[in-house]
Amino acid sequence: QVQVVESGGGLVQAGGSLRLSCAASGSIFTINAMGWYRQAPGKQRELVADITSGGTTNYADSVKGRFTISRDNAKNTVYLQMNSLKPEDTAVYYCNADLRIFSWATPRRYWGQGTQVTVSS
Repeated sequence: QVQVVESGGGLVQAGGSLRLSCAASGSIFTINAMGWYRQAPGKQRELVADITSGGTTNYADSVKGRFTISRDNAKNTVYLQMNSLKPEDTAVYYCNADLRIFSWATPRRYWGQGTQVTVSS
């Protein structure tokens, strides 16, 4: 069994900051990439940022310079530091982890349940 659990969402005023955390736990052999997606009402889920096990990062253009993704491999945890938040950042934020449960297993993506981020103007 694998669990992916996010935390850290909430309500913040425009210009403020929030830090999201996401921990993967359970029967995990290795984790490759971890990332954050978001889905606003009436919109498709979109990539926010992801990070490889080696630390290579990738960001959506809309968050570059404002959001920072990082991870602690020893804790199977990924973080998303969000600064200079805008009302358009309001969405449910989902964490994912691409991992193997055994050395011979095919990598599979596991998702968290999501955490709400609301930015008021």
